[in-house]
Amino acid sequence: MRNGRSNDIWLMSVENPDKAKILLKSSDGSWWGASDWAIDDSKVLVQNYISVANSKAYIVDLKSKKKELVLGKENESSVNAALAFDKNDQGLFFITDRFAEYNQLAYKNLSSGEITVISKDISWDVDGFTINEKGDRAAFVVNENGYSSLYLLNPQTFKYKKVKSIPIGLIGGMEFNRNNKSLGLTINTFQSPSDAHVLDLKSNPLGYGSLTRWTFSEVGGLDTSKFVEPKLIHYPSFDSRKIPAFIYANKTEEPQPVIIYIHGGPEGQSRPRFSSTFQLWIKNLNAAVITPNVRGSEGYGKEYLSLDNGFNRENSVKDIGALLDWIETQPSLDSERVAVYGGSYGGYMVLASAVHYSDRLKAAVDIVGISNFVTFLKNTKDYRRDLRRVEYGDERDPEMEKFLQSISPNNNVDKIKVPLFVVQGENDPRVPVTEAEQIVAALRENGKKVWYMNALNEGHGYRKKENRDIYQQAVVLFLREHL
Repeated sequence: MRNGRSNDIWLMSVENPDKAKILLKSSDGSWWGASDWAIDDSKVLVQNYISVANSKAYIVDLKSKKKELVLGKENESSVNAALAFDKNDQGLFFITDRFAEYNQLAYKNLSSGEITVISKDISWDVDGFTINEKGDRAAFVVNENGYSSLYLLNPQTFKYKKVKSIPIGLIGGMEFNRNNKSLGLTINTFQSPSDAHVLDLKSNPLGYGSLTRWTFSEVGGLDTSKFVEPKLIHYPSFDSRKIPAFIYANKTEEPQPVIIYIHGGPEGQSRPRFSSTFQLWIKNLNAAVITPNVRGSEGYGKEYLSLDNGFNRENSVKDIGALLDWIETQPSLDSERVAVYGGSYGGYMVLASAVHYSDRLKAAVDIVGISNFVTFLKNTKDYRRDLRRVEYGDERDPEMEKFLQSISPNNNVDKIKVPLFVVQGENDPRVPVTEAEQIVAALRENGKKVWYMNALNEGHGYRKKENRDIYQQAVVLFLREHL
């Protein structure tokens, strides 16, 4: 970044990288990225990300450096994710929520301005797209209740067809090969990390043959055939809204303890992906794992995504309370032995759950979590501050600042009765180490039991194997002691 706050777009020749120059100089606190080149290399399609619910796209002329708004409106919030030019640079493929509750695949004719919604009959988010070099074949991915579905698309007629031979899991990394006879992609399942697969293609843009798995990722000698498969459930919350979640649980004679894993974001989404951590907990702690997608999670429409914004922040915490209610109704689960675990925003959710539901929890694990929204917004890196204010609220507004202080766990430590384990990285640019230090200090001053691990050579989460190994073992020890 040019100054720690600006995300610019640069032009660089791979043959002369030292002569890179700025194509687009962004304003402070904004995020920009390049999406595609015009065929004659005279223009670049660029993306301006404002928030999870607001993005716009522009075409930048390389000679004049002028940019033209082509997707979205200046004073309107909507998703407009630019994907690619068509084969003649006459139009654009993009993802938008302007016309429906979900993110749809659409096409815009640049001459007429006409927009065609391609996936209008699919009531789920489109979250992946690729088009071949000739522009006569395309494919897109749909997030259907957390599971990925693959569709082949004729980019001229906009007709599409669902591919039936894809394993249940998550799809990513799609690319057509140059002879257009196959489509490469990665598939992540509960039994395998993201492995490369190849789908054979027919001459018809919608025709396909067999799917072949090319790689078998190393999993440390684990017997993945014994991994527990996640199952999709829905449970009712305080306002009768159904909350989606995945549960990983063995069939046992005795009720199992439960670990609730809360994703970050807050606009993230727990999906049925490979997780050696979950399988470790299941095997070593004989526990069930539940991963709720509380309100504010992506993948379930723009209304659901917005339900935790601003002054509605704690409604998502109530969804955890509703999950505790649901656990009480399940004979196979032990509602007297429940722990919560989460990282980043999920760490805030863990702390907030400890504030509101300490009498119903046995343990809480907070990984690089927010303990006070006001101090977080003041101390997070400059380039992130405005993006986070859109989601959490602007602490410079006195009314919002008062609200954020009232719900911040650091100001409610007297209500936390459950044993807590706080994990942090000293060099975290997103959630500064001060967020962990202040909650640990406040709890200890109140005579509360808290474990604290701070890796001096880590940032937002642990990346180094030696740290991850120690941290994973410590979490298991902590949970075993309290569950």
